Amino acid sequence: MSNMVSKSNKYQKLKNNPKRSKTTKNAYLAKLTENIQMKSVSVGKDLDGSTPPSVFIGRWSYPKVYAGPMMVPQVGDTYIMDSPESWIAQNKTQEDIIGYRMNLVRGKQLIKITDLENPFVEKLQDISLASKSIDSEATFGSRPRGSMLSEDSTPHGPSAVIEKFDIDAVRWDKQLEKSFYDTDLRAQEAVMNLHNKDVPFSAMQKAFSVGAFGLKKNRKLVPTRWSITACDSTIADNLLREVRHYPLLDTYRVYEFSSLKNYYAIILTPTEWQYEWMEAFIKILGKEELIFSDYETNTDKKEYSSVGGCYYTCKMAVLDKLAKLKLQSGVIVLREAYSGYVPLGVFNVRENVKYAMNEPYKEFETLKEAVAYCGTKLKIPISKYVKQSDLLNEMLHTKQTTLDSYFKK
Repeated sequence: MSNMVSKSNKYQKLKNNPKRSKTTKNAYLAKLTENIQMKSVSVGKDLDGSTPPSVFIGRWSYPKVYAGPMMVPQVGDTYIMDSPESWIAQNKTQEDIIGYRMNLVRGKQLIKITDLENPFVEKLQDISLASKSIDSEATFGSRPRGSMLSEDSTPHGPSAVIEKFDIDAVRWDKQLEKSFYDTDLRAQEAVMNLHNKDVPFSAMQKAFSVGAFGLKKNRKLVPTRWSITACDSTIADNLLREVRHYPLLDTYRVYEFSSLKNYYAIILTPTEWQYEWMEAFIKILGKEELIFSDYETNTDKKEYSSVGGCYYTCKMAVLDKLAKLKLQSGVIVLREAYSGYVPLGVFNVRENVKYAMNEPYKEFETLKEAVAYCGTKLKIPISKYVKQSDLLNEMLHTKQTTLDSYFKK
């Protein structure tokens, strides 16, 4: 697991592209989340309830981390509250999801990342490997307060240091259990095995974060934020190695999907692998229309993406579909977030893109036609995306035309 943890450590660093807007995506979303007020559940120092199952590992004091369970102050089946894969399928609204998350109470203890034999950590592993909700009891050092909202992780309700924590007997998911006991299996291989067996991403990511995978000597706690991108990028890297051997797509395709105040258009191009992610935030804080982007050519990307974890989770979701189709293509993704949008974590991108890639696609003979079609669906003029882009701009210009021949000013 050491390779994956070292890989995940680089996800702490954001590298700004000087070509882009003076406002970075990180700064913009930080301002956006500061302006959002959410009412979280009110609980006392003692809590009887259940965990969906759910855990959260912080990152600020690494290599010591605040780790602990997330509980709901009700007994029974609370699985839906930490099951992102279910939300779009069940037509859950943004308000539904926020309601689920603000009912999650986070307990935490400061723990060294290598202290996996700590009885408290063993309970967290039990939770992460569980196949269903678990009844639990907690006593906090003080009454849990506040809430957490960030651009990377799904939000949660109040938190406090946990002094006592007990859970009922747990039945582990069989696939996760097999990976846990295989201490000779590298973490990357464990993640890919689970992905190929259709284990939900959120389940494998939680298990990865509590040190349940990898060579025994290398197992560690991994902060939730890092573990999400580590799993996304590991799956994407493995899929890309496979996809590069497949024949090229022979036409242009556009897949699209809308939900949770977002619109996604994914353009597949009849080229070798290349990928550009472009996202716009439109009139969410005021009158702003901001576009952020990043890209890669058919070489392995070295630096961490300036647009954060969404870059990797989208890449993974598209490559997963290409691998199933046994095709190779280039990929241009255009995403817009609209007024009322609330950052809910990168699951929002992952699940929306998965749904888009399973929708009927539209086929075009030229890139010009595919891009022009997307322009009829987007609220920001498509010419602004083209001017902002690196990859799309270059692809259009290699046709020896000018922007003016494609788009009216």
